[in-house]
Amino acid sequence: MTKFRALQEPSFLILTSLAQEPQHGYGIIADVERISQGELRLRAGTLYAALDRLQAEGLIEEDREEVVDGRLRRYYRLTAEGGLRLTAEAARLQRNARTAVTRLRLHQVGGAS
Repeated sequence: MTKFRALQEPSFLILTSLAQEPQHGYGIIADVERISQGELRLRAGTLYAALDRLQAEGLIEEDREEVVDGRLRRYYRLTAEGGLRLTAEAARLQRNARTAVTRLRLHQVGGAS
Protein backbone atom coordinates (compact mmCIF):
# COMPACT_ATOMS: atom_id res chain seq x y z
CA MET A 1 0.00 0.00 0.00
CA THR A 2 1.41 3.37 -1.02
CA LYS A 3 1.69 5.96 1.75
CA PHE A 4 0.69 9.49 0.86
CA ARG A 5 1.16 12.72 2.74
CA ALA A 6 -2.23 13.81 4.12
CA LEU A 7 -3.99 16.37 1.94
CA GLN A 8 -4.82 19.76 3.40
CA GLU A 9 -8.56 20.34 3.60
CA PRO A 10 -8.69 22.85 0.71
CA SER A 11 -6.84 20.41 -1.58
CA PHE A 12 -9.08 17.53 -0.51
CA LEU A 13 -12.20 19.56 -1.25
CA ILE A 14 -10.86 20.83 -4.58
CA LEU A 15 -10.19 17.24 -5.67
CA THR A 16 -13.64 16.25 -4.41
CA SER A 17 -15.16 19.05 -6.46
CA LEU A 18 -13.34 17.95 -9.60
CA ALA A 19 -14.30 14.30 -9.06
CA GLN A 20 -17.82 15.19 -10.21
CA GLU A 21 -16.91 17.05 -13.40
CA PRO A 22 -14.36 19.46 -14.87
CA GLN A 23 -14.82 22.97 -13.51
CA HIS A 24 -13.36 26.45 -13.78
CA GLY A 25 -12.05 28.47 -10.84
CA TYR A 26 -15.27 30.17 -9.77
CA GLY A 27 -17.17 26.88 -10.10
CA ILE A 28 -14.64 25.18 -7.84
CA ILE A 29 -14.87 27.98 -5.26
CA ALA A 30 -18.69 27.71 -5.18
CA ASP A 31 -18.66 23.90 -5.09
CA VAL A 32 -16.13 23.75 -2.25
CA GLU A 33 -18.31 26.12 -0.25
CA ARG A 34 -21.33 23.86 -0.89
CA ILE A 35 -19.44 20.65 -0.07
CA SER A 36 -18.14 22.14 3.19
CA GLN A 37 -21.58 23.56 4.02
CA GLY A 38 -20.12 27.05 4.12
CA GLU A 39 -17.25 26.20 6.48
CA LEU A 40 -14.57 26.76 3.83
CA ARG A 41 -14.59 29.76 1.52
CA LEU A 42 -11.62 29.73 -0.80
CA ARG A 43 -10.16 33.02 -1.93
CA ALA A 44 -8.98 33.23 -5.54
CA GLY A 45 -5.31 33.43 -4.54
CA THR A 46 -5.59 30.34 -2.33
CA LEU A 47 -7.45 28.45 -5.05
CA TYR A 48 -4.99 29.18 -7.84
CA ALA A 49 -1.97 28.39 -5.66
CA ALA A 50 -3.59 25.06 -4.77
CA LEU A 51 -4.49 24.37 -8.42
CA ASP A 52 -0.87 25.03 -9.45
CA ARG A 53 0.40 22.67 -6.74
CA LEU A 54 -2.14 19.94 -7.54
CA GLN A 55 -1.31 20.24 -11.23
CA ALA A 56 2.44 20.00 -10.51
CA GLU A 57 1.75 16.83 -8.48
CA GLY A 58 -0.16 15.33 -11.42
CA LEU A 59 -3.45 15.16 -9.51
CA ILE A 60 -5.33 17.53 -11.83
CA GLU A 61 -4.86 18.80 -15.36
CA GLU A 62 -6.29 21.41 -17.64
CA ASP A 63 -9.42 20.19 -19.40
CA ARG A 64 -10.13 23.09 -21.75
CA GLU A 65 -10.25 26.85 -22.08
CA GLU A 66 -13.05 29.05 -23.32
CA VAL A 67 -13.67 32.77 -23.57
CA VAL A 68 -16.72 34.02 -21.70
CA ASP A 69 -17.58 37.74 -21.82
CA GLY A 70 -14.11 38.48 -23.16
CA ARG A 71 -12.35 36.64 -20.32
CA LEU A 72 -10.47 33.37 -20.51
CA ARG A 73 -12.02 30.62 -18.42
CA ARG A 74 -9.79 27.60 -17.75
CA TYR A 75 -11.37 24.31 -16.74
CA TYR A 76 -9.57 21.65 -14.68
CA ARG A 77 -10.23 17.94 -14.32
CA LEU A 78 -9.13 15.19 -11.97
CA THR A 79 -6.46 12.85 -13.37
CA ALA A 80 -6.42 9.09 -12.77
CA GLU A 81 -3.65 9.68 -10.21
CA GLY A 82 -5.80 12.37 -8.58
CA GLY A 83 -8.70 9.92 -8.32
CA LEU A 84 -6.45 7.35 -6.63
CA ARG A 85 -5.11 9.97 -4.23
CA LEU A 86 -8.62 11.21 -3.38
CA THR A 87 -9.78 7.62 -2.81
CA ALA A 88 -6.84 6.94 -0.48
CA GLU A 89 -7.40 10.18 1.44
CA ALA A 90 -11.14 9.54 1.82
CA ALA A 91 -10.39 6.05 3.18
CA ARG A 92 -7.83 7.47 5.63
CA LEU A 93 -10.29 10.05 6.89
CA GLN A 94 -13.01 7.42 7.27
CA ARG A 95 -10.69 5.19 9.32
CA ASN A 96 -9.75 8.09 11.59
CA ALA A 97 -13.38 9.14 12.00
CA ARG A 98 -14.44 5.57 12.90
CA THR A 99 -11.72 5.41 15.53
CA ALA A 100 -12.77 8.77 16.99
CA VAL A 101 -16.45 7.75 17.13
CA THR A 102 -15.59 4.43 18.79
CA ARG A 103 -13.41 6.08 21.40
CA LEU A 104 -15.98 8.76 22.09
CA ARG A 105 -18.63 6.08 22.70
CA LEU A 106 -16.28 4.31 25.11
CA HIS A 107 -15.52 7.62 26.80
CA GLN A 108 -19.24 8.34 27.26
CA VAL A 109 -20.02 4.81 28.48
CA GLY A 110 -17.11 4.88 30.91
CA GLY A 111 -18.30 8.23 32.27
CA ALA A 112 -14.91 9.80 32.01
CA SER A 113 -14.79 13.57 32.00
